[in-house]
Amino acid sequence: MTKTHEIKAQSRKDEGKGASRRLRHASFVPAVVYGGAGQVPQSIQIEHNTILLAAKHEWFFSSVLDLNVDGNVQKVLVRDWQKHPYKQLMMHMDFLRVNENEAIRVSVPLHFLNQEKSPAGKTSGVVISHNLTEVEISCLPKHLPEFIELDLGELNPGDIVHLSELKLPANVEIVALHLGESHDTAVVTANTVQEEVDAAPAEGDAAAAAAPAAAAAPAKKDDKK
Repeated sequence: MTKTHEIKAQSRKDEGKGASRRLRHASFVPAVVYGGAGQVPQSIQIEHNTILLAAKHEWFFSSVLDLNVDGNVQKVLVRDWQKHPYKQLMMHMDFLRVNENEAIRVSVPLHFLNQEKSPAGKTSGVVISHNLTEVEISCLPKHLPEFIELDLGELNPGDIVHLSELKLPANVEIVALHLGESHDTAVVTANTVQEEVDAAPAEGDAAAAAAPAAAAAPAKKDDKK
């Protein structure tokens, strides 16, 4: 069962750039909750340390959260966020209300297992590439996984693992696969890389190459006495 993650927040009435700037100075993150049939967007504020700690975990961006605003809990997803260009500061956040009876589309991270133990991982000269690190899925909120595991223990040199080969939890679908076979993207590839070595010319070839050079060189004249 998916773990529940609660984020506490407070409602706010002041809006605009000036109000948001004051909130940030007071160590709060301005945010908006929107979506939901017949519900209006709600302006909220969250303590910055709460967001900073939560944002260090994958689940914060890929799980359905219990957003507790003044004691009123609603199911939401993180839909957008703005970070400071170089400081460790979250500037603004958007949350989307979730209907537990409607399918949602979320990008969840991929976890790669046993790569080092695989035949490809143990073979010298093989480069294993993770072409995707997350995948967009569709499911009901109650079936949303925090991540999807991909076991690479049997990966051999030259193998390619496609989206269609991922083992998904029950009632979870990959969005791209509904668009046709051309969207069955390679998730992992194990390519053998050969070093290019300049072969030394054979003795006969060296002599043949030297002959034209010798012929092209001007002959030396005897010194006049």
